[in-house]
Amino acid sequence: MATTDHQFGAEIALLARTWRAELDRRLNHLGLSQARWLVLLHLARHPQAPTQSELAALVGVECATLARLLDGLEAQQLVRRVTVAEDRRAKRIELLPPTAALIERIEAIATELRGEILADIDDEELRVCQRVHARMLANLERR
Repeated sequence: MATTDHQFGAEIALLARTWRAELDRRLNHLGLSQARWLVLLHLARHPQAPTQSELAALVGVECATLARLLDGLEAQQLVRRVTVAEDRRAKRIELLPPTAALIERIEAIATELRGEILADIDDEELRVCQRVHARMLANLERR
């Protein structure tokens, strides 16, 4: 291992934190906290409405934390909880139709920022970086 390996994890964490903070700053005018826009993006990008526990795992928060976020998003009429027929204790989280325009705006701002961040990185460099990150995640998952 190289002597700089100990810095790598900190650099990844800093990149993720800084990227998210900048996106949060750019989305601030939409009246959404970072936690709320993150939940909306996960819902929009998920192929079907996830259950509340699935969504908590996707977002990386505890179920109780997600429940409070969903309460706020429901109050804003952006999402709704729908009972799962096979398990009446479970709830699927659905985006409400008016949320589509908001999601488009969030995605446009996120795409613009991603373009700025990746501006001087060619496609091959990005593919190598993604392969390395995928291997690192796989190593973590094996543990």
